[in-house]
Amino acid sequence: MKPDTLRLLSPSLMPTPPEIKAIARSDQRRAMGLVAEKYRARLYNHALYIVKDHQEAYDVIQEVFIKAIHEHRFFDDDFKMKAWLFRVASNLCFNIIRNRKRRGAILENVRGRDSTEADQFQRVFSEERQGRILTAMDQISRNHREILMLRYYSDLSYAEISDSLKIKLGTVMSRLSRAKNKLMEVLDDPGVVER
Repeated sequence: MKPDTLRLLSPSLMPTPPEIKAIARSDQRRAMGLVAEKYRARLYNHALYIVKDHQEAYDVIQEVFIKAIHEHRFFDDDFKMKAWLFRVASNLCFNIIRNRKRRGAILENVRGRDSTEADQFQRVFSEERQGRILTAMDQISRNHREILMLRYYSDLSYAEISDSLKIKLGTVMSRLSRAKNKLMEVLDDPGVVER
């Protein structure tokens, strides 16, 4: 499946999580379709960054939504859908990476990005910085890479990151600060990462 088939509707047309939960009370199938439409592109990009393979990223998001269908609390009022989806996606991706290493497969280097990915990155970073940041991200710890991806690439709030990683809010803030400092150290350019 090509990434362009994962485009979202305009964010202004998408219902909010509370609205989706209200719809789920009468039509869970429709509500799950709205969840998939709302989050699939961001989950796909998140998974793609970690596994660096289009098909595996697509398989991950399919499995995430299958797990969501079977999660009996998913539409509960106090259930944090977005954080849960990203946590499950991250865990599935890291399982893939672990399995590759176990099998002794050599992880491929960052490949050339297709135009969809390039467009997304160009909105956040200049073309020149993109390659440097991606290379630097591969040189920092998994915890630092993960928290930076959740905050700046997947656009999760501090509270959502806290829920996703199952860590305290204060830990999110301090880990994010350390991750940005480490990335700037690797880049040797304090102006690359937004404060």
